[in-house]
Amino acid sequence: MAQQVEQLRADGVDKEVLREGTGPLPDFRDGTKATFHYRTLRCGDEETPVDDSRARGKPMELIAGKKFKLPVWEAALRTMRPGERARFRCDAKHVVLYPLVSKSLRNIAAGKDPLEGQRHCCSIAQMHEHYSLGYPDLDELQKNPQPLIFDIEVLKVEPPGSYQQDPWAMTDEEKLQAVPQIHKEGNELYRQGKVPEAAAKYYDAIACLKNLQMKEQPGSPDWIELDQKITPLLLNYCQCKLQCEEYYEVLDHCSSILNKYEDNVKAYFKRGKAHAAVWNVAEAQADFAKVLALDPSLRPVVSKELRSLEARLREKDAEDKIRFKGIFSQ
Repeated sequence: MAQQVEQLRADGVDKEVLREGTGPLPDFRDGTKATFHYRTLRCGDEETPVDDSRARGKPMELIAGKKFKLPVWEAALRTMRPGERARFRCDAKHVVLYPLVSKSLRNIAAGKDPLEGQRHCCSIAQMHEHYSLGYPDLDELQKNPQPLIFDIEVLKVEPPGSYQQDPWAMTDEEKLQAVPQIHKEGNELYRQGKVPEAAAKYYDAIACLKNLQMKEQPGSPDWIELDQKITPLLLNYCQCKLQCEEYYEVLDHCSSILNKYEDNVKAYFKRGKAHAAVWNVAEAQADFAKVLALDPSLRPVVSKELRSLEARLREKDAEDKIRFKGIFSQ
């Protein structure tokens, strides 16, 4: 390890151990996963924080050999034992791409596509064109690269084959192979009544396919094939969101499906339920009418939804009359 630390120092990375780790130094061969918390700080007297994984409630995971955009993290982790905490002061040349990495990690923490905004431009081209990342602090770092400090605490190190990869860390082939299993896991969680957990699984499967789809020409046969795999997963996701009462997300996703597939009965039905839940009465009735036009066999189910909507409307009218009566009597 001493030799690795010396090599880091010679390359412009200074390590300071804050707490010793335990056990032998792990064999960090390709496929090894390190789980760790990190804080990113600007160099200087105040050491202004940039990112903090603890504040987001989820540690970082890095898999060796996956060509992570910030090689200095992998180099630093190779010098650390489980339980160890250390600070690494890195020259600017090692952290030029940190703003892009940080944006992706912030997107993941917010449940967004980690590649959002990076779909058609390479990293270097973005930087030379002063591409905005959507975060003022990252934009400033991107325009004026400077040394950074990484405060890293290693939680665990797992050898290859002993863990399940997160979708964002998979290769394209691994993503495609993983989707059916993730879909199956989502279905099982849904049957168990674990609806938010099922939604997370469906989201992971969708993210895998969306990531692959972004690499295809829109409207091409491969793009369409991937889209047809995404659609049923997205409908399952919408079903979960209906039960979680996140109706506007259902409206957005079902509308996006119907913009491409005008005869998707399930999308009309779920959108109708979401419209009804947020009192878009005319829109709900129109969607349910479309369901009946496309599949008359669903009349009993649609009739039930319409009766439920009418009953809720009567209750709302009664409540409104009482409330307004109280206002005017005052």
